[in-house]
Amino acid sequence: MPESLEDLVELLDLEMIDVDLFRGRQPQTSMQRVFGGQVLGQALAAASRTVEPERVVHSLHGYFLRAGDTSVPIVYRAEPTRDGGSFSSRRVVASQNGKPIFYMSASFQRPEPGLDHQDPMPDDVVPPEEAPRLATVLEARSGRAAAEWDREWSALDVRLAGVTGRQFWIRAAGKLPDDPALHACVLAYASDLTLLGASLLPHGIVIGDRRIQPASLDHALWFHRPFRADEWLLYDQSSPSASGARGFATGRLYTEPGSLIASVAQEGLIRPIGLDADLLP
Repeated sequence: MPESLEDLVELLDLEMIDVDLFRGRQPQTSMQRVFGGQVLGQALAAASRTVEPERVVHSLHGYFLRAGDTSVPIVYRAEPTRDGGSFSSRRVVASQNGKPIFYMSASFQRPEPGLDHQDPMPDDVVPPEEAPRLATVLEARSGRAAAEWDREWSALDVRLAGVTGRQFWIRAAGKLPDDPALHACVLAYASDLTLLGASLLPHGIVIGDRRIQPASLDHALWFHRPFRADEWLLYDQSSPSASGARGFATGRLYTEPGSLIASVAQEGLIRPIGLDADLLP
């Protein structure tokens, strides 16, 4: 994982190697496979580089096909599917060693006025200034030292916002440039960090538990309103279902004043590899 916010910004600054073809570098990491949020963020960065700057991303849908190799750069091909009067569509294929590891479709829109409503922000959360750091909470629950979690998440500031473990405050750990596309890429990166864990909470398990093999399978993200990824965002998560060694989770992201800026849905692998039999159906 990136060792700092500066490393994350560099990670999202892809090298252009041909028309609509980009290469993403890998961070220094002890992880055995590429973090899904990194592929999401880099794929969105590739798509954004091929779209007029005034068109902003409003949705993306991705499928994780193979585990990424952390020792090999990832190549992203952005296909300019369509450019209409208001919307642009892109398809991105991420590959390593000549094989696709991830597919993504993304849609961009020229901003325009329209009807406006939203669900209200939850009001039973701890303010970010009073919320405990997630690394400290996970140290107590997982047995892994807080310093290990901090090293993996040092580009982000993540705090537990509610006692249920379904709500987090999250922001970039520093100031970002005033580039909406970059803020969208950072949010895509962050959106994959804690969401799968929501499908484990009903079973009293946390991400990092060695009795579970977790992996992102697919990920969808809708951007509703302008935001900054370096300001506090409340990530409100829930898991309607888990079955067949898969967990399904959804999330909503709010600004601190209460604006709903994004919605997320994800299904992931949560395969038991050492659970007690009484925890299984």
